Amino acid sequence: MRIAYARVSKEQQELARQLDALEKVGYDRLIQEKYTGTKKDREGLQKVLDIIREGDTLIVESISRLGRNTLDILTIIEDLTNQGIIFVSLKENMDTTTPTGKAMLGMMAVIAQLERDLIVQRTKEGLESAKARGVKLGRPKMDDQKVTDALRLYDGGQHSIKDIVRITGISQGKLYKEINKRKAEKVLEN
Repeated sequence: MRIAYARVSKEQQELARQLDALEKVGYDRLIQEKYTGTKKDREGLQKVLDIIREGDTLIVESISRLGRNTLDILTIIEDLTNQGIIFVSLKENMDTTTPTGKAMLGMMAVIAQLERDLIVQRTKEGLESAKARGVKLGRPKMDDQKVTDALRLYDGGQHSIKDIVRITGISQGKLYKEINKRKAEKVLEN
């Protein structure tokens, strides 16, 4: 089956140009959506990925229709290729069954790996710089006295969780975690 996918980012944008190009090459099924390409989880794209099978072909007017992030686009194309699905992008003249298409996919993989490595490097440098400036990294340690006070108020039964959070400054999540931890300890004791 030949499945065509068309996407624009905004409701007010038109799909006509993409649909014309896709119509020229032909397809068995068309899935279209109007949603930003910066989001990886898109209903239309997910629908494509749910219905496409080994031996099928996915056709897009431009590779950018799959997304805006090189890593996301490459991951999608690699997943399709690994499942035995042919990927065709009309604008880039890319077809993963041809030597040129395979080479383009390889170049994209190199660029995506470079992008991954640069992100890791910048993150590491940022953490080292923050450490050198004396910035404490990680979650701040909760004051044990605040936890004790919060649990005492909870045990008293006169305050709501919301009030306890406001009075003690402990987070709601931390309070529930401590309450559940205490309950689990009591169960183990019995």
